[in-house]
Amino acid sequence: LELARKYHCISAAIVLNLPEKLCADRNQQRPNRNFGSHVVRRHVQNLKRSLKSLDREGFRYVYILRSQEEIDAVEVARQPLWNNRKSESGPFDIIGDIHGCCGELEQLLQQLGYQIVEKTSDSAFWDFPTYAHPEGRKAVFLGDLVDRGPRILDTLKLVRNMVLAETALCVPGNHDIKLLRKLSGKNVKINHGLEQTLAEIAALPDEMRESAIAEIRQFLDSLIGHYVLDDGKLVVAHAGMKAEFQGRASGRVRDFALYGETTGEIDEFGLPVRYNWAAEYRGQAAVVYGHTPVPETEWLNNTVDIDTGCVFGGKLTALRYPEREFVSVSAARIYCEPAKPIAFPSIATPDNSLPAINLTAQQQFDDVLDISDVLGKRIISTRLQSNIVIREENAIAALEVMSRFAANPKWLIYLPPTMSPAATSKEPGLLEHPAEAFNYYKQQGVSTVVCEEKHMGSRAVVIVCRDASAAKRRFGILNNSIGICYTRTGRHFFDNSTLETEFLARVNRDLSASNFWDKFQTDWVCLDCELMPWSAKAQGLLQEQYAAVGTASRHGFADAIKNLEQAKQRGVEVDSLLASYRERAELADRYIHAYQRYCWPVQSISDLKLAPFHILATEGNVHTDKNHCWHMEQIAQICEFDREFLLATAYKVVEIADSDSQSAGIQWWEKMTDAGGEGMVVKPMEFLVKNSNKLVQPAIKCRGKEYLRIIYGLEYSLPEHLEKLRSRGLSGKRSLALREFALGVESLERFVAGAPLRQVHECVFGVLAMESEPVDPRL
Repeated sequence: LELARKYHCISAAIVLNLPEKLCADRNQQRPNRNFGSHVVRRHVQNLKRSLKSLDREGFRYVYILRSQEEIDAVEVARQPLWNNRKSESGPFDIIGDIHGCCGELEQLLQQLGYQIVEKTSDSAFWDFPTYAHPEGRKAVFLGDLVDRGPRILDTLKLVRNMVLAETALCVPGNHDIKLLRKLSGKNVKINHGLEQTLAEIAALPDEMRESAIAEIRQFLDSLIGHYVLDDGKLVVAHAGMKAEFQGRASGRVRDFALYGETTGEIDEFGLPVRYNWAAEYRGQAAVVYGHTPVPETEWLNNTVDIDTGCVFGGKLTALRYPEREFVSVSAARIYCEPAKPIAFPSIATPDNSLPAINLTAQQQFDDVLDISDVLGKRIISTRLQSNIVIREENAIAALEVMSRFAANPKWLIYLPPTMSPAATSKEPGLLEHPAEAFNYYKQQGVSTVVCEEKHMGSRAVVIVCRDASAAKRRFGILNNSIGICYTRTGRHFFDNSTLETEFLARVNRDLSASNFWDKFQTDWVCLDCELMPWSAKAQGLLQEQYAAVGTASRHGFADAIKNLEQAKQRGVEVDSLLASYRERAELADRYIHAYQRYCWPVQSISDLKLAPFHILATEGNVHTDKNHCWHMEQIAQICEFDREFLLATAYKVVEIADSDSQSAGIQWWEKMTDAGGEGMVVKPMEFLVKNSNKLVQPAIKCRGKEYLRIIYGLEYSLPEHLEKLRSRGLSGKRSLALREFALGVESLERFVAGAPLRQVHECVFGVLAMESEPVDPRL
C-alpha cells in the first residue's frame, strides 16, 4: 500500500481465504514446520477478521478466493486504467475552458470542420445538436464547461452528446466538480459563476428539472481526471499534469488535474498563488491544459495552456494535434470581468536602449540552463539514430569548453559533425583516392554522388537574422545583434566584435539583395560554411606547430646537407645519405608551401572569403529534405551578388555505375589537388540516406597528396612511412561521424519545432562531448 501511494497506483488485494482444515493439512506436508495446529487456526481467524477492513486500508479492489477450485480457475488479466487511451492517436482538436460560451464553441467547431449530425436523443433534456468531423477527428474538451457564460446548459448538452457519440473526449474542470458536489447535496460556496449555472437549472420546467439534475450529475461524475493519448505522446488535463503523475490514478493525481498546484499564498486579487509546474516539466509527452487564463497560447517545456479567457472577452482556442496549430474565435463580448488582469510581462533590453519587448515564456525560462541536464552518462534518442550514449567523462570535458569559451547557448542550435576520410588507397604514393569513396557509396546502394571542392579554411556556422527584432523574437537575444559566426566547438569565430558585426552585416546585405528572406519566407537562416583564410582562425596553430616544424626542418636539413657535402669533398662515402637528406629537404619545402597556400593576412572584412555549402535551416524548415545540388544551386545564386566576399563551391555530379563518369570525377580531383587544392568531399545526392535502415555516411573527404603532408608530417609520403599509414582504422571515426551527424540534425529539428532550449542544447552539447572521444585526430 505504501508503494501504491508513493507511485500513485491502484492497489488490489488477492486473498486466499481457504478452509482451516486445508491449511492445516498443507502445513503438515511442509518440512520444518514444528508448531502446533493452534498457530494455523489463529492465522485463519486473524485473516477472516481483517477482511472487513481491507477497503478502509486503501485497497481499491479485493478478490477473495475461498477454495482450491476457485484458485485453479483464476486467470489474471491486466486492465488498462480509464485514463489510458494510448491506442487513440487522433487527430485531435483540443479545446480550452468554455465556461458556458456555447455560441463561440459552435463557431469554433464549425471553423475546425465539424458538422452537425443526426442524433436520437435519450431524453428531452439532452435534445441538442451533436457535432462530428467528416475526417474522423475527435474533439477533446479540457473542462470548465459551466459557470459565468450565457449558455451553460447548452454547453453541457453539446459536449455530453459528442462524448456519448464518441466524437469527443472530455476531462472535468474544477468548476464542473464544484457543480457536481452542489448537485449531490454537498455544502459549497455559491460564487465564481456557480450562481448562473444554478439559475439556468432552476429555470428548467418543473417536470424536467429533477431528471436533468440527475443526468447532469451522472455525466459529470463519469468524467476521467486526465487522459494519456497517442502512445503516451500527449496528455490532456484541466490544470496540467506532472510527468510522474501521467497515467497514474490517485486522489492526489486527480486533484492536480483539477486544481494544479498552489503555494498556499493568496495574491492581492484574492486568488491562490499558483506554482509554475510547467517551468520544471521534463516529461516526453506534450501536456495541453487550461484552468488559468492567458492572453496568448505559448509553449513552455512541451506544455501549453490554451485557456485564452473567452468568458472574459478573450478567445476560445483549440489546438490541432498532431499539427500543433492553434485555431481561435474571439468572444462576442465580455461576459464576466476577470478578478485578475490578464497581461504579458514586458522585458527591456539590458541597456534600455530599445523599447520593452515581450519574450515568450519559453525564452524567459531558457535564460538559465540546468547543469544536471547535461552531466553524467546521457542517452539521447534522435530521429536518425535511436540511442546515442554520451559518456560521463566526455560530458565533463565538454562542460569545460561550453562553460568557459562558448557563445551564448541561445545561438548554438547546431554544431557540425566530424567527417570520415575515404578508405586507404592502394594507389602507389597515395593515401587517399576518390575511387575508395565511390566504392563505399556503391556498396551502400547509392547510385549518384556529388563531389564538392574542399576549401582549406575553418569550419564556421553562420546564423543571420533579417534584423535585430527577428533575433529577439526567434532566439531571445537582447543585445541588438542580428546573428553570430561561431566555430565547430561553439566559440565566437571573431575575437574582434567590430569585425563580426561588419561580417554579419555583409552577409545580411547579400541575403537581402538576393531576395532570400521573401523567397524562403523566413526571418533567419543557419548556414554551414568554410571561412578563409585558414590563418584567420588558426594563427596560433600555424606559429606554434606548422611554421615551427617547417622552419626547423628547413634550417636543420640545410646545415646537414652542407656538412655532408663537405664530408664528400674530403672523400668520405656519403652519397646515399646525402641523397636521402636532399630528398627530405625537398619534402620540407613542399610541406612549407602546402600550408602557406592557405594563409594570407587579414586586415579587414574584405580579406575574408566565405564559402557556404549548406542552407541548414530557416523558419519552419530543416533543409535536409533537399538534395545537395539544390543546396549548391541556391547558394550560387546568393554568391552572385557578392563575388568578392562569397565563394560558390565548385562541384561535380558522378554516376557511380558509369565508369566514364567516375573517371571524370577522379580527373577533376587530380586537377584540383595538383593545382594546390585541399581535395574534395564526396556526398550522396540526397542529404539523408539509409541502407538496410542504417544511416549511410553523409560525406567522405578525399584529400590531396600535398595537403596530407600538413596532416601526417613532411615525410609521410616516403614508402616506409606510407605503408605504416595504410593500416589506419576508420571504424571509430565513421561511427563518431554518424552519431554527431544524427545529433546535429536532431538539434536543428528540435529548434525549428520550437522545443525548449535545454532539448536543443542537449544535442549540441552531445556533439561537443564526442569531440573528446579517443579518435585519431589526423583522420
